[in-house]
Amino acid sequence: MGSFPHPVELPIFTIICLNRDMSTDEHSQASQPPKPPTATDVGPVQDLVNPKFAERGYIQVYTGDGKGKTTASLGLTFRALGRGWNVLLVLFTKGGDDYGELFAARQLSPQISKQLTIVQAGLDRIVFTHNMKPEDATEVANGWEIVKRAAFSGKYQMIVMDEANIAIDLGLIPLEEMKDLLRNKPPELELVLTGRRAHPDIIELAHLVSEIRPIKHYWDIGVKARKGIEY
Repeated sequence: MGSFPHPVELPIFTIICLNRDMSTDEHSQASQPPKPPTATDVGPVQDLVNPKFAERGYIQVYTGDGKGKTTASLGLTFRALGRGWNVLLVLFTKGGDDYGELFAARQLSPQISKQLTIVQAGLDRIVFTHNMKPEDATEVANGWEIVKRAAFSGKYQMIVMDEANIAIDLGLIPLEEMKDLLRNKPPELELVLTGRRAHPDIIELAHLVSEIRPIKHYWDIGVKARKGIEY
């Protein structure tokens, strides 16, 4: 078998545009898929942004039994940081140090690091109804107090409450207190809640709710949690 050529080293943040014409001959053009609509077809980009709502913060909920809820919230965090937002990320019921996102956060640029605050409000274990301890309640309560103060501090444009739905379901965050925060948050503040079993009242108050369903999961064939993917 022939050997593969050495991989070409690309600089960080290289963007490769795959939708450009690679050839001008007729055969190449005929074999290419239809091009997406151009700006001329759909109107100016600014037409896609409604200025009436652009500066308002909304309530987002990511729930369901499928994988991807925390992953979605981390994507939002990364995007918001890129736009210069200050973000508070509170990890309810999650302690310990063995999370890829924590390792990544420590490597952020000095400027981005100033914009991001991470709070771990949990012990280094998974919390269920049958194994809850007073220490779990204390950790979550401390994190919840931080969220409530931060929401009205004027410092943050986004607050992500990872596993807040679970904390509510376990009775570690009072449902009525969360509802009060959602109803009375500053208009410009974006709030994000993740976790299974989102309460119907939370869903009712949210502006965006995504339920992630487990159509297929490699855990079903015995694959264990993998560094860089699950944590």
